[in-house]
This record gives sequence, structure tokens and C-alpha cells, in this order.
Amino acid sequence: MENGNHGGQGQYPPYQNPYPQPQPYPYGYQYPPPSAAPAAPYLAPPPPPAQQYHSGPLRPYPPPPAHAYPPTQHPSPYGHGYDPYPSSYPSYPSASPSPALSPSSSFHHHHASAPEPPSPAPSAPSYPIADVLATMRLSDRYDYASSPSVPPPSTPFSGGGSSHGGGMQVVPYGAASGGGGSQHGSVRASLKVVLLHGSLDIWVHDARSLPNKDMFSKTVGDLLSPHITGAVSHKMSNASMTSDPYVTVQVSYATVARTYVVPNNENPVWAQNFVVPVGHEAAEVQFVVKDSDVFGAQIIGAVSTPAEKLLSGDRIEGVYPVLEPNGKPCAPGAVLRLSIQFIPVARLTTYHHGVVAGPDCHGVPHTYFPLRRGMKVTLYQDAHVPDGCLPDIWLDHGVRYQHGQCWRDIFDAICQARKLIYIVGWSVFHTIHLMRDGAQIPSLGDLLKMKSQEGVRVLLLVWDDPTSRNILGFKTDGFMGTQDEVTRRFFKHSSVQVLLCPRSAGKRHSWVKQQETGTIFTHHQKTVIVDADAGNYRRKIIAFVGGLDLCGGRYDTPWHPLFRSLQTVHKEDYHNPNFATVDARGPREPWHDLHSKIDGPAAYDVLQNFQERWLKAAKRHGIKKLAKSYDDALLSIERIPEIINTNDAIYFSDNDPETWHVQVFRSIDSNSAKGFPKDPREATRKNLICGKNVLIDMSIHTAYVHAIRAAQHFIYIENQYFIGSSFNWDSNKDVGANNLIPIEIALKIANKIKANERFSAYIVIPMWPEGNPTGATTQRILYWQNKTMQMMYGTIYTALKEVGLDDLYEPQDYLNFFCLGNREIADSTSTSKASHTANNPQEQARKNRRFMVYVHSKGMIVDDEYVIIGSANINQRSMEGIRDTEIAMGAYQPQYTWENKISAPRGQIYGYRMSLWAEHIGAIEEDFNHPESLECMRRVRNIGEENWKQFIADEVTEMRGHLLKYPISVDRKGKVKPLPECPTFPDFGGNICGSFLAIQENLTI
Repeated sequence: MENGNHGGQGQYPPYQNPYPQPQPYPYGYQYPPPSAAPAAPYLAPPPPPAQQYHSGPLRPYPPPPAHAYPPTQHPSPYGHGYDPYPSSYPSYPSASPSPALSPSSSFHHHHASAPEPPSPAPSAPSYPIADVLATMRLSDRYDYASSPSVPPPSTPFSGGGSSHGGGMQVVPYGAASGGGGSQHGSVRASLKVVLLHGSLDIWVHDARSLPNKDMFSKTVGDLLSPHITGAVSHKMSNASMTSDPYVTVQVSYATVARTYVVPNNENPVWAQNFVVPVGHEAAEVQFVVKDSDVFGAQIIGAVSTPAEKLLSGDRIEGVYPVLEPNGKPCAPGAVLRLSIQFIPVARLTTYHHGVVAGPDCHGVPHTYFPLRRGMKVTLYQDAHVPDGCLPDIWLDHGVRYQHGQCWRDIFDAICQARKLIYIVGWSVFHTIHLMRDGAQIPSLGDLLKMKSQEGVRVLLLVWDDPTSRNILGFKTDGFMGTQDEVTRRFFKHSSVQVLLCPRSAGKRHSWVKQQETGTIFTHHQKTVIVDADAGNYRRKIIAFVGGLDLCGGRYDTPWHPLFRSLQTVHKEDYHNPNFATVDARGPREPWHDLHSKIDGPAAYDVLQNFQERWLKAAKRHGIKKLAKSYDDALLSIERIPEIINTNDAIYFSDNDPETWHVQVFRSIDSNSAKGFPKDPREATRKNLICGKNVLIDMSIHTAYVHAIRAAQHFIYIENQYFIGSSFNWDSNKDVGANNLIPIEIALKIANKIKANERFSAYIVIPMWPEGNPTGATTQRILYWQNKTMQMMYGTIYTALKEVGLDDLYEPQDYLNFFCLGNREIADSTSTSKASHTANNPQEQARKNRRFMVYVHSKGMIVDDEYVIIGSANINQRSMEGIRDTEIAMGAYQPQYTWENKISAPRGQIYGYRMSLWAEHIGAIEEDFNHPESLECMRRVRNIGEENWKQFIADEVTEMRGHLLKYPISVDRKGKVKPLPECPTFPDFGGNICGSFLAIQENLTI
């Protein structure tokens, strides 16, 4: 590896990152010594985890300010300095350097002997790597000055990149083998498709001599009336108007990173760093240069590198011509300076050491909120678990697991609040009763009014369903049945403040984008935040976070009754939206969910989320400025001396067996939260992703990918949806469901197979998404879900075949999908003795006395040591950050980890999983203590298959458990097909594997 300056330019001192990381990450990048043989696949030494992932739509952001950002020296916690930027930098030879690259321009600082390279402003904080990377040089360059040794800009560029990585092969963008082109990921016949599983460390530095793409806009503007072009007059009147370039990075059919937009600049400087997780089968990585225009983005050109060249792990860097689809330069001298390095997943430290890699674990790196220590956590299943409902579960040290009672705890917390009660919901019903054990208690609405009259600040932040309206006495209930307008009217003349919050795309977006976002996407977070007794006459903040909304149909127990509770606890709370008409004779739709309570410093992060969202929603625009203002509704808790601060809320040391470490994650953007920085480089310090007119926090996706990659033994997931990784499907690769969660699970299993190690993944989903299973929307969702399953099982079979184990094992020995259902025999308390002569779904379900238990959970347990619970589904809506707003928490007990126990931990997370399995299966068996084992996987699968047979049998029998094997057939080669004996859903119809029916894709992914 060369340390010299191949470009003949002056030497520069090592660059120090001006933005210290919020959380130092202690795991250095480890390369094998130069003399060592190449490491075997998946067994190389480990370094840091993936950081950011961005698959969102492309959107510009304001350029950096013109003032300089001098580097700030800061001590390295790793024993060596880290220079993420090459210490030798190729320059653009020019008699009069461009202002964008001059020493005095933005991103620059001065040096005595030579112009300093642009100071990078990474889009994700760079992780520390070994000295060998710090001494790397930007070896080869593309000069547009005349030189015998360098090809002119019109020459197609091949193999002229860095000596470290074998060169950047520049090929015509989108030129397929047949001569056609595609804007997204077309593959040339000469390029080999390879799997990139790990992280891409990408620098997009700057570009030179880009063409002016705004002449078309100016021409159109000159032709249109000034009145028509008023919205864009500022841009049109600029005499120096030119391109507004930005760069997207595309792998396969997914956009994984993008720079901000630099307006009116043909020589833009970005100096942005991205470290993004990938699990893509790809032929190349493309850097697409675009012009952000008022009439829509235009492609300027692209640079691409074959994915196969990246597999060595060496850095490829240089200056390369920007080519059009025909292979010609987009303009004379148009070049892009960049670097890219692939870091295989096997070199990530957590990949080998688990989610909690020792006492110095800093949690999930590069997220908005840090890991908080010294906490108390309570985990909940369902709204209520009656005493004695589930069997005893014993933890380490002879401790009995305590089953939480979620809605009772929320009721008690609201009753005991003295300062504030803040509720966030997709839906909030004022009519529900949180406790239903026979005691006479007020409804939620009456309780909140009472607390408000006591002087407690009560604020409700509820999604404003655009289909629910109350205008001049004309009322519509709304398609989603959230009753947001009913809730607002109930509290209208009280001191309880209700803020209905529409999902907004932001005023900078087009009218079409605003309508799409406001109509299709929602505010989906579910939190309750209250003050509680902290002792010594002090108060503290506690928060409830999870999947349970405080609305109708959510109250349930692990018994999940269909008919027996219709005249008791569900008499005023019948819910089953799967039927065309409301008929309270049943069956009701049982509801299974996960929730949590956070007591300690992380609860203040949940409070901060509420404050950011409230302040954003309270800001009025246009005619709404005449309406009631909510700006001053929030309490300033720092001015209330009784409420302890974040640091004082720590209860335990790491050595206490009851302590928890907790981290809060979100999917949200700057259109839904106030306080995000306007400077995209400042956003880097907060680990936000830069988008077009928006900043994005997608740390929930980051947390899931991090935890799956770190898993060593098993994964258990419960989620309302399971769709993703469409870039690796066998078709519809460009649909846009680009979250990595499904492919990461499949590749985790595949890598364990190749290492001859056991691993199991259990995934529980609803039998079908809530609604009519024959409807177009539901069928399309099921179709995407089937595509996801097929991709995962195919990946596992391929791994088995590669190592010659396909005759001994099958894909379902490692991965199984389940759903929940229940049947009840008729008894004396049954509500109906009808003859069931009708042939509609409800009469059939009533006749057969069966129905699915709706899985609304959003949680994951990894290795019985780490848990994620929140509001986010596993689909693009919840993971992307610019669609539905979400919140989640990730937590573990440091005394109950594999690293600490050197064996299977038996703490609260283990007890939680066993409690869930006891609910679903109806019993606890010894095999369940070893969920990674083949015996446990096959036993749980067998139970699910037997329960499914009982569920669809003609004879009605009482079910002991609710766990059903998901009704699909998976053969030994991983092919997913409908069950021959049951291709459609019982009583309802509708293809279980879904159908490709015409409907807007954003509704279904």
C-alpha cells in the first residue's frame, strides 16, 4: 500500500474531524497484517457497526454557509488519531481556481504551504479505523489538463482508479447489454452480480465543470407569464442561474445515500461522508449527479464502479468523468471526486460479540438519542394480564417473573400525576375504560378532565385523519375510524388541550407531494408521559412506549376471547373492522400487542420527542393563524424545581442486577419535529440524514439492523407487517420497499450455516392485515409479504446447498413464520343461537366459532438479552423516516447478557419471551429454554402445524394455545406456495399468498 503522493501535490497534515461523536464507539477497524493471507469469508477480525441507511426520496437541502469551519482538535479515545480524509489530495490544475475550491471558500482552512483540501462534513459520523487507513492516499486522479499519461475527458474511463482497490471502472450509466437504459440499477452483461453485505464507507467530495441544466427552466420561465411563475421568480431572475447539483448513491434498485443540493453552482463542493449498511446483490454502485429543478430533477450524468471490485475491502478513490447514458461526458471536463470502500459485515465487532459487547457498550451508534444508564423498565404483553393467567416463570437467583398489567399501570400513573400528562396517539378514545375488573372507575376522558381541573397540564397530540372532518356542522367519521374529531369535541370546553396534528410534507414540497403525504401517511407514535413520585418531595418523568393506542378494541388479555366477553369487558368495546357491517354478536377481533414503561433518563428523551412534535404542530400557517394558539401549552420542566433532571433520574449502578440500559429511537423528519438544525452539517452532529428540504431521523431502522447483525443465537419478532428488501426479490425489485431487515435476517442465517453454527428466527405476524382480506389493498400487501418470505427462504436454501447440507436440513429448520388464532366452543353464555344460514364471512366465522388474533405488536427479542419495542412496523412506511412517524425503545440488562453470564441469560427479557410463548402456545416446555436449537425450532413449528389443523377443522374444539404455523407451504428448496388444502383464508376467502392487484404502491409497502 502506497503512502506517497501520486498526484505530485503538496502534503497536508492529518485532518481532524471537527464534529466529535456524541457517543464514542470503542471498536476499531481491524485489517489483517499486510503479510497475512486473506481472511476466510465471514471470519475476518471485527470492527464497527453500520451507521446510517437512507432509501428515501431525493430532496435538496440548503447549501452550507459561506463561513469556514476550522477543525477542532479533540482527544481520541482509541489510542491513535483517525484521519478519515486522505492526507494527500489531488488538485484541479487551473490558472484561476474556482471559488468553490479556493482556500477561502466554505469547508476550507488555511495552510502555510499549500491550499487545504475541503474540510469534510460527514453525513454520518465516521467511526475510528486503524492507522493503516489513516495513511491512505488518494493515489490516482483524472486531470482534464492535457497530459500524455492521462486520458482526455472524452475518453471512456476504465480501470484508472486507486491502486488500493483495483480501479474505478467508469461505464456508461444505465447502458444495458441490449443497448437500452434504465435509471435505476440496470445491469450490463459484462458486470458480475455479487453480494455486498456489510457497510459502504462513501465520500462524495466535489465536482467540476458540470453543465448548466437550468437553461430549459429559464426558457420556460421566459415564455410563461410572471404571474404564473411567481413561485419561482427568485430563481428565474437570477442572471447567474445554473444547475443545482446533488448526488445520489444507488446500489441495485435502492438509493442508499444522497448529498444536499448546492444551488447555482457548476463546481459544487459537498465533502460529505456516508457509512451505510448494505445487503444488496448488485453489479455496480452508481453515483448519479442530478440537477434539482423547479420543474423536477434532471439527471446530469453518473459514475459507476463494478461491485466486484469492492469485495477486496480496499478503498477506491479518485476523480472520474461524469458520463451520460451513451457513455459520453456530460460536458467537457465534467468530473466527480469521490471515494468508496466496502467493509464486510464479518469485520464488524458486534457481528462476533453480540448486541451487548461488554460493559463499555455504547448502545446503537449514530442515533439521535444516546444510550441511557441506570434505568427501570417494565415490559407488557396485551393491555392486561390477570393474576394467575399465565404460568410462573423463574429467572436467575430464584426470582419469579412479574407479568406487567399495562393499562392498570397507565391508569395509576395518570391518577398519581401532579404536574403533567402528555399523550401521543394515532387514535385516542375518550370513552374507553383502562381498568375492567368490576371496579367503578371513570372513562379515560373523564379522568383526564378531572386531572386537568386539579391543575395538571393535560395535552393530547393526536393524528388528524384527513378523511375525518367537522366543517360547519357537516361531520364525517373518517375512513380509519380514529374518532379524532369526536375526541376534540369532547374536550373542547375543558382545560384539556387537544392538538390534532396532520401529517405534513412541508411547505417546500410540491402540492402533489403534500397531498400524498397528508393523505397516505400518518403520525403513528403511541406514548404516555407523566410525572411521578421520586421520593423526598420530588417528581420525575416516566413514559410508556409501544404499540398500544388508548382507543377502542385494544383491551385484551392472553385468553383472547371471541364471544365470552361480549356481555362483560367488551360490552361497550366491540371491535372487528374485518366485516362489512357492525354486528356485535361476534366474533370480536382479539388484539395482541407489546408495550413498555421507561423510568429513568430515557423517559426524558421520550418527553423531548413530545416537545419537538408539539411545537412543530402548534405552529399555525395561513388562515389557521386565526385559530387558537397552543404555543405556550408546554411546561418548562427545567423551571419546576420539584422535577428532577435527567442526570438525577439514574437509579442503579451497572452492578445492580435490576438496572437497565435504554435507548430511544425514532422514524421522523423535520416536517414533524421542531428543533432540527437548518445546516445539514450541524445535522450530522445529531446523526440526522440529509434529504431534499428535510432532515430525517431513521434510527429505528438503524437499531433493527444493528441488533440483527449482532445476533448470535436467535431472533424472535412480533410485528403487524413484514415487508422489505425488495431490491433482492425475484421480481418487482424497484417497488421501493428497501428496508434491510428481512435480508439481514436471511443473511444472518446463511452465514451461520456456512460457519456450521445454529441459528433460529421466529416471526409472528397477523393472519392478514386488518380489513377485508379479499380487498385490493390487503391482497397487494400479502403479495409483497410473500415476495419477502420467498427471498428469505431462497437465500437460506442457497446457503444450505453451497455447504452440502440441503439433504440434512431444510430452510424451515432455521426460519418460520407464525400467526395467531382462536376457537371457542359454545357455552351457556354464548350470545347467539342463530342457524347461520347466511354465507357471509361473519356468519361463517360465527358458525365455526373461530377468528384470527390480530398481531399488532412491534417488537424484537435478540438472544434473550436485547429487546426493541415501539410503534414501528417492519415495512417502508415505518422505517424510512419520511412516511409514518414512529418511536421505539431498545433495552437490555447489563447483568443479564451473554458477555456477562458466559451462558444463556435468564433476566427480565428471557422472562418476557417465555411469557409470550406461554401465552401463544399454552404451556412452557424445556426446549423453549434453547430457542436457537433445532429441537426447539422443530417443536414450535410442529405445535403451530397441529394448531392450524385444529383451527380449520370442521369440528369446533377449544384451543389450548393460539400459535398457528403461517398457512403457506415451503418446500426443501425454499419455494413458497399456497397450502394445497387451504389456499385462501378460512371463512373469508382471499389468496393467502396475495395477488398483484392495481393500487398505489405507497399504500402497501
